[in-house]
Amino acid sequence: MTHFKAVVFDWAGTMIDFGSFAPMGVFVEAFKRFGIDATIAEARAPMGAPKRDHIKAMITAPRLSAEWVRVHGVPPTEADIDRIYEVFVPMNEEVVANYATLVPGAAEMVADLRARGLKIGSTTGYTRSIMERVFPVASAQGYSPDNCVCADDLPEGRPGPLQMYQCFIDLRVYPPHCVIKVDDTEPGIAEGVVAGCVTVGVALSGNHVGLTPEALAALSPDELDAHRHRATQALRAAGADHVIDTVADLPALVDSLEQKATA
Repeated sequence: MTHFKAVVFDWAGTMIDFGSFAPMGVFVEAFKRFGIDATIAEARAPMGAPKRDHIKAMITAPRLSAEWVRVHGVPPTEADIDRIYEVFVPMNEEVVANYATLVPGAAEMVADLRARGLKIGSTTGYTRSIMERVFPVASAQGYSPDNCVCADDLPEGRPGPLQMYQCFIDLRVYPPHCVIKVDDTEPGIAEGVVAGCVTVGVALSGNHVGLTPEALAALSPDELDAHRHRATQALRAAGADHVIDTVADLPALVDSLEQKATA
């Protein structure tokens, strides 16, 4: 009998979209529609948060806020955030399926966990309308989690615990320390921490590195280690109990954790 009852995964940068590219480019383009040139780094900084919160974090950051005042003459308001969000969502809906390829080894990893009797849940910073474009693509590749709690399903999303609480209900699993939360972003790790779960960060497939598998493979060992170290530090600072390269490494970690739990 296993100590753990379920694993709850993030989507982009964790299970799909190696490098987390789908939302990043759309944020840059959405801001451009309003005369604001956001950088890729600025678009990536709040990644993992619900998308309206993500836009708010970007537009209230010092440089972009000052740029908004320069272009529009007044500071950005909640209504402006809503306007950008209304542009962002349909743009993201249009492109997200193109980035929904599973991270290498993800399908096999899920099969391994299911064979152990674990339930498979998911949370995301995407809206449900965006995820409706992702589900069939992921399913065709062999990944259909037992649930998905989207950013707009509940009154509050990450970094709060409500999406994880809904997972406990949907999957009928408890106590929280018997659930593992896996994510590539600080808000996604934080939701697992405040919900009381064991938290696992993924370093190389996610937002902090932001490279394709091919680009990652072309790096020297020293360059790869530097990326891994930087991502690991950020995820640990957010509260990750453990950090792995990608979800393909999770079964080995679960083996280790199970051995410690039963020792």
